[in-house]
Amino acid sequence: MMAPTLPTERHQRRVQLAREPAAVAEARRQVRAAIRAWDIPVDSDIAVLLASDLVTSAITCGEGQTVTLAIRCACGHLRIDVYDTPGSLPMVVDGLSVQETGHGLVLVAALSTGWGSFRTDAGQVSYFMLAFQSGCTYGKDTD
Repeated sequence: MMAPTLPTERHQRRVQLAREPAAVAEARRQVRAAIRAWDIPVDSDIAVLLASDLVTSAITCGEGQTVTLAIRCACGHLRIDVYDTPGSLPMVVDGLSVQETGHGLVLVAALSTGWGSFRTDAGQVSYFMLAFQSGCTYGKDTD
């Protein structure tokens, strides 16, 4: 008997946000709501903090009128993506440069399981992942 295969993504939510300071608070609400609704076993405070960091970076350093927040729950991790129009890709930089430019992802690099950024035809994407907390059975068949 073959074991059932699990879908790559269990849940996904996309939200378009206006490029304005209020977008950061809305992103935090959306991430927290998804974690609760989907019962995702990650530290919601860290997820909200890191999502806030990505969205803040996008609205201060990007162009265009909107950014898109994508929240995904896949087998074993939560992934948050922020889609933006072209600009410089975010990077971890030293403290002085972060203070001068506001364009450093020190918290994301330190607290996430993985993170990165890449270009798309429409612009760029910055993302981070948080692994599910140990001992979790989310997304696993228990039958």
